[in-house]
Amino acid sequence: MDNEIKKALWATADKLRSNMDAAEYKHLVLGLIFLKYISDSFAEHRANLEKRFADSKDDYFIEDARIRATDLEERDYYTEANVFWVPADARWEQIRAKAKQPTLGKIIDDALVEIETENPRLKNLLDKRFARTELQSGKLGELVDEISKIGLTGKGHNAKDVLGEVYEYFLGQFANAEGKKGGQFYTPASVVKVLVEVLAPHEGKVYDPCCGSGGMFVQSEKFMENHGGRFGDISIYGQESNPTTWRLVAMNLAIRGMDFNLGKEPADTFLRDQHPDLRANYIMANPPFNVSDWWNAQLEGDPRWQFGTPPGGNANYAWLQHIYYHLAPNGRAGVVLANGSMSSSQNSEGTIRREMIERDAVECMVALPAQLFFNTQIPACLWFLNKNKGNRNGEILFIDARKLGRLENRVNRVFGTVDIFQIAQTYHNWIGDSEANGGYEDSLGFCRSASLDEVRSHDYILTPGRYVGAELLEDDDEAFAEKMERLTSQLVLQFEESSILESEIRGNLKSLGIGL
Repeated sequence: MDNEIKKALWATADKLRSNMDAAEYKHLVLGLIFLKYISDSFAEHRANLEKRFADSKDDYFIEDARIRATDLEERDYYTEANVFWVPADARWEQIRAKAKQPTLGKIIDDALVEIETENPRLKNLLDKRFARTELQSGKLGELVDEISKIGLTGKGHNAKDVLGEVYEYFLGQFANAEGKKGGQFYTPASVVKVLVEVLAPHEGKVYDPCCGSGGMFVQSEKFMENHGGRFGDISIYGQESNPTTWRLVAMNLAIRGMDFNLGKEPADTFLRDQHPDLRANYIMANPPFNVSDWWNAQLEGDPRWQFGTPPGGNANYAWLQHIYYHLAPNGRAGVVLANGSMSSSQNSEGTIRREMIERDAVECMVALPAQLFFNTQIPACLWFLNKNKGNRNGEILFIDARKLGRLENRVNRVFGTVDIFQIAQTYHNWIGDSEANGGYEDSLGFCRSASLDEVRSHDYILTPGRYVGAELLEDDDEAFAEKMERLTSQLVLQFEESSILESEIRGNLKSLGIGL
């Protein structure tokens, strides 16, 4: 779907929320998009069945027109094709036909209840809050009309593609609108793409222990399909503690027809691990930074603490160890953490980091530029862990990506395609990936492969800037003394111009009766 269409749809929908908080409005909009997807997918499959029933050369051919009409409402034809069954009263055309009724909120909630009842995979996953909405009268109906504009937009598109794009775009827009709060459920797409392109998931189990809205899973599926894999080649496992976000990720995955296991319930990852026996091939996570109130006495002696008991005042190393524990023997992980995790020696963090390095758990460290995240200005980095580093045992790759990316607006930076490729290709060249083009070479100011001896000499600090060095500045052949004289003269002229402008402004203000 064209970006301009998505932008226009968002702008119109966002106008309807009046004074409602974006966090509340988010669930209404995304819930309606999901309901539209369910109905569009059903209608698309129904139309296809109708053609097949009438085609005498098709295995599904039914000669009697009355039986054809009856069989179009047989749920088995839909469930066998992995299409959600939508009862007649819950279909979008029925919702839209009642968009002007004052009981629209209850009508939508009832439709969602029917869909959950008919599709056990969705049981308790849909957010039924429309009857309680605080939208001004008539606004919910207008929102239904706006969502109705999303549809199958031509040959080669289907409901999953179009609505999935809109859903992902709206997630990003809501995260931006909510700022700090929104970032808790959403990892910027360009950061997710870096993780996915480095780890390159192609088959096996993918796990995110704090999955938010599910961006890691969506990008993993896209990567796998773009590189010749089949839809469904990866199995998705996730956990999320926030009940509303837990439903959000379920809808985000279901809207793309993806199978998933999010555990039995929303739950704290440390205290109620929903996948205790899972050993994943790939783990991607963006845990909340520097959580200070995570510890519980029952975690003492937990088998996940292989490198040491993490401090009760900061969960960073609890996340790293939880993730490493859940890796398969050849598994790899990518984790977003605050920069402090690379150098902190407070409490037991320095000891745990040393143990992880000595036992060759750390494969690659990436320093990120500022302003990538909606929810924090804390500088961040990427940790890549590996249980089997192969020919790179005893080495760590350091990448300083702080100069990459571009400002998308005044407050948010994004990685472009070239930036993502540069980081991922550097890693794949370093590990000797046969599909990578060219060999690896250290690049002053950007990347360096360091031995464990060198890391020991830096007291186990993992900040890339310590290892990659400073980029050489271009020599312009101008002598220092001459350059200083030229620049000083230029500065004096600028001071003089500034003084003249200041006098003019003061004079103008004085003529208006304003004194400074």
